[in-house]
Amino acid sequence: MKKLMILGGNPETAILVDTAISMGIYTIVVDPNPNAPAKKNASETHDIDGFEVDKIVQLAKDLQVDAVLVGVADILVKPYREICEKLNMHCYATKEAVEAFCSKDGFKIYCREYDIQDIPGIYLNETSSIDKPKSIDYPLMIKPVDNGGGVGMKICRDDKDYQESIKTALQFSKKGVVLVEKYMDCDDMAAYYTFRNGIPYISALSDRVTTKKQGDASPVCIGAVYPSKHSDLFVRDVHPKLCELFKGLKIKDGILNIQFFVENNVIYAYDPGFRLQGEAPNIHLAHINGFDHREMLINYAFTGILGEDDFPERNDYLFKGQIACTIWVLLTEGMIDSIKGLNEIKADKNVVFVLERFETGDMIHSDMLGTEKQVFSRIYLVAPSITEVNSKIDEFKNLLEIVDNKGENMILEWLKPFNEDDYK
Repeated sequence: MKKLMILGGNPETAILVDTAISMGIYTIVVDPNPNAPAKKNASETHDIDGFEVDKIVQLAKDLQVDAVLVGVADILVKPYREICEKLNMHCYATKEAVEAFCSKDGFKIYCREYDIQDIPGIYLNETSSIDKPKSIDYPLMIKPVDNGGGVGMKICRDDKDYQESIKTALQFSKKGVVLVEKYMDCDDMAAYYTFRNGIPYISALSDRVTTKKQGDASPVCIGAVYPSKHSDLFVRDVHPKLCELFKGLKIKDGILNIQFFVENNVIYAYDPGFRLQGEAPNIHLAHINGFDHREMLINYAFTGILGEDDFPERNDYLFKGQIACTIWVLLTEGMIDSIKGLNEIKADKNVVFVLERFETGDMIHSDMLGTEKQVFSRIYLVAPSITEVNSKIDEFKNLLEIVDNKGENMILEWLKPFNEDDYK
């Protein structure tokens, strides 16, 4: 059997592991957490931090590993590249792409170089004065430059909150750098790219909905719909500039997600991820367009070839006229006592896949709130029209019930139906 080493162990990476196993590949998961979800079905596991590059390189040599691949974790893309380079193995991440897409400060530098509008903001480090800059006003978003999933992020509305949040965010940054940005309260969208043989293809454009029910914690996504209502604006104003950036970064192969805000017909870039996404638009792509990014990346790790020759014909960011939707189910703090209705949702003819991250008896702790760690599941559905998607959103809301050990509802907020006029 071919041996594949996968870096990272979160629940989203577990699906990548399962995909590799289904392809007849021996999987070796490396993650410091001995109970990491991705280790559950792996052929072999090792409790090593992904940043211990030399140790992982030696392990790969000892185990005679054939290929290495990063999972769903931004912070591991850089060590993934370093490990592959030392082992002389295929890696889709160029040095320049790591600089641009694996930290928020690097991304801002490249956006400005290529005239891509980003969010107004500044950087602070451990030696900086943490007084609020006069150039931007409250509310502000504070975030570590090199962490994701909402970890260490906070909306600030006054000086006291601001200074405390800076100190907290610094603790979650390996670089010791935080980004202070204007808080954007407007439309939110994402662009998902596939790179093959040096050509960038838009594979999906979506509109994201976040919850505002957790105070000033980072807004966590509760749903997405594809294609985006801003697709034409994006393709006209942003895509050409991004293509110049991709050319400058010497990207040949890989997959990339970038999030944007849209305010008054201006698109602001703010969060890249050069790897598989927790949102997993690849699930919709596999169902509608017939190519699976997980399989493509696994094959690339062994061959250096991403996808089949007919990929350009299959790729369609307009989803062949269909509407796709992902419903994120977020939980409040507590212990899960019972889950009802999930099996009925799984059996629905419009449901493509359901990702489950918790079971009865699991605890959602206070430090998970405001991050993607509070996500119970993601429900992927596809229908011919936005009307049918909206109908399913309401139907699933009435079906799913998650209760804690005190008899209280644990679902934070349910995705509301979309404005149908925006998607016709």
